[in-house]
Amino acid sequence: MDYGEMPYEGTEQGEPFYIEDGSTEAWQATEPAMAFDSPMHAPWMWQILPEGLIYRSYLAGPKEPRFSGVLFRDRNNTWYIDSTLGARVGVLRFGTPDPYKPEGWQLDVEGAAFPRLNMDENRDLDSADFRAGVPLTYGIGGFEAKFAYYHTSSHLGDEYMIRNPSAVRINYVRDALVLGFALRPNPNIRLYGEAGWAFYSDGGALPWEFQFGAEYAPVQATGFRGAPFAAVNGYLREEQNYSGTLTAQAGWMWRSRYNGPMLRTGFQYLNGKSPQSQFFDQFEEQFGWGLWYDF
Repeated sequence: MDYGEMPYEGTEQGEPFYIEDGSTEAWQATEPAMAFDSPMHAPWMWQILPEGLIYRSYLAGPKEPRFSGVLFRDRNNTWYIDSTLGARVGVLRFGTPDPYKPEGWQLDVEGAAFPRLNMDENRDLDSADFRAGVPLTYGIGGFEAKFAYYHTSSHLGDEYMIRNPSAVRINYVRDALVLGFALRPNPNIRLYGEAGWAFYSDGGALPWEFQFGAEYAPVQATGFRGAPFAAVNGYLREEQNYSGTLTAQAGWMWRSRYNGPMLRTGFQYLNGKSPQSQFFDQFEEQFGWGLWYDF
């Protein structure tokens, strides 16, 4: 399909937007300034290893795949680092080839490790959670949806067991199905909620969990100057009697292109039951500073 040269009102500073033969390269000509104001829709097509994500990780979600590290002090004045070593990538999409604000159906894979290091004990590994999943996502306009399977397991650190001979490792395991929805009233603001149900669980884990939250992060390319961001997440788990965990973040972020990967740094406050599954029944209050890279 050859539309020739067409002006695209959503492009930055009114730059021309080219569509030639429905090729994916055509949709990379310019960055859309307002992703939801497109006067026309790109053709949907099958794509292997597509660029971009339709349903992104929650910015303040404590168990989301990304690269990050948060140095924090707990209420006992002990210093820790909670890290995340993971990623989420697209495998298959039936939708638009737009890498900036893709629409359609997309199958992703995700995986992450969540180690906790005790800085007051020679950076000993206290515990680590591991997660792997397969999300099926859908997005159109400002609406996003996710149906996913994930497996998570938890492991107590060897150094922690040496320091605490009476400690008992629990075999915390969840195999769960998740249904999530997100709404963007404008491109920079996202509201979301999800429910997860484990069809298999062990080690104190119970079937139900819920997440909800809101976040603000500009989708425009920021250059070196960056821009502010803020996010809040509520995480409720049945094994904690739904007392839950509140995580709030605020700071500064950078993007190299519209709606692309994001580097953030800023303050994090966490209050509630521990996000580390080996200690899921313990209360924590954290004050810390983090560095996050979001896909």
